[in-house]
Amino acid sequence: MTEPLTPTRGAMKAGDAHLQAYFSDETERRALTQAMFNEAASGYDSAEALTALGSGSWYRREVLRREGLKPGMQVLDVAAGTGLVTAEALALAGPQGRVIALDPSPGMLAELRRKLSCETIEAYAESIPLPDRQVDFLSMGYALRHVGDLDRAFAEYWRVLKPGGKACIMEISRPASRLGRMLLKFHIGVLVPLLARLSGRHADVKRLWAYYGDTIEAAVDPETVMSALRRAGFSDVRCGVTLGIFREYTGTK
Repeated sequence: MTEPLTPTRGAMKAGDAHLQAYFSDETERRALTQAMFNEAASGYDSAEALTALGSGSWYRREVLRREGLKPGMQVLDVAAGTGLVTAEALALAGPQGRVIALDPSPGMLAELRRKLSCETIEAYAESIPLPDRQVDFLSMGYALRHVGDLDRAFAEYWRVLKPGGKACIMEISRPASRLGRMLLKFHIGVLVPLLARLSGRHADVKRLWAYYGDTIEAAVDPETVMSALRRAGFSDVRCGVTLGIFREYTGTK
């Protein structure tokens, strides 16, 4: 039996016109997104660099550092993809730390393992195969929009964190103005795939990046995300904003 997406559970608004062409339930969503991520895995890093205009690595490391990731920590990077956030976590945790990368896409994890030496787990955020109280810090970079059930995912985040541990979720949100939303969607859905193809970099990212633009438009509002974090048991829940679109959701166990 397929499971429909509902506005109170998923990280995107159910029934949104931007998503109706992609899937109608959770089973279809998982199959579609895994196929797109596997397809785009080998060209993902190049396309992301174009999307971030060169600021991605510095920004990711600065967010993790600012939110308290320190040498020697045990870290879980959820929806790690090709390891863009994982790499910064490894640098900050250092040789005495431990970083685990979790992602449901075997293609993305294969790319991650080509570049980085760390533990990997193929799994979804809603069902993390780790014991309770395992990590000091949990990160997630620009993947919250792909979570089908916020309550289940955040309950898992709270479960695997040690007391005093922190969750740090980086995400892109809709610009406030209509013009800003149009420009962002054009940049992500049209310009970046075109530049990636013209540059000769392998892998077709066009379908995934177009989907990215639509998920940003369909994403639930920040208060919905923060409410779900509080329901999971997190305290000191906050949402910082950089350049009007980059959000950092944090909560402490």
